[in-house]
Amino acid sequence: MGAPVPGLLNRTRGPLAVAAGAAVLGAGLLLHDPGRAGSWGFCPLYEITGLYCPLCGGLRASADLLRGDVGGAWAMNPLWVLAVGPVVLIWFDWVRRRVLDRPAPVVPATVWWVVLGVALVFGVARNLPLVHVFLGPR
Repeated sequence: MGAPVPGLLNRTRGPLAVAAGAAVLGAGLLLHDPGRAGSWGFCPLYEITGLYCPLCGGLRASADLLRGDVGGAWAMNPLWVLAVGPVVLIWFDWVRRRVLDRPAPVVPATVWWVVLGVALVFGVARNLPLVHVFLGPR
């Protein structure tokens, strides 16, 4: 006889663990303001070079989104604000596929290169003096 088919809980363990981790992080962001200097650590790139990485302001943006302040989140990291929707949709698709016991889609390498390219362009652009006003964390 073959191995038993894993149950629903076993199949959804990964997405549920990610959701639990996100919930804990979200609670932490609501309880401990990342806007206070040094409260959640520091960005090594910014500390060493004074340049903002594509993720700088992401925790503050996430805290603002959790509080319903989209404008504040946008001011911290517009790329993250734009990415949250697709990230949530990808998570829901992951759950759907696990519930239906469907295989994960094969993501073409081109998609990953585009994501990397967008992050790099955003990272460079947010450090340019004329663009920093719109893309740099405030």
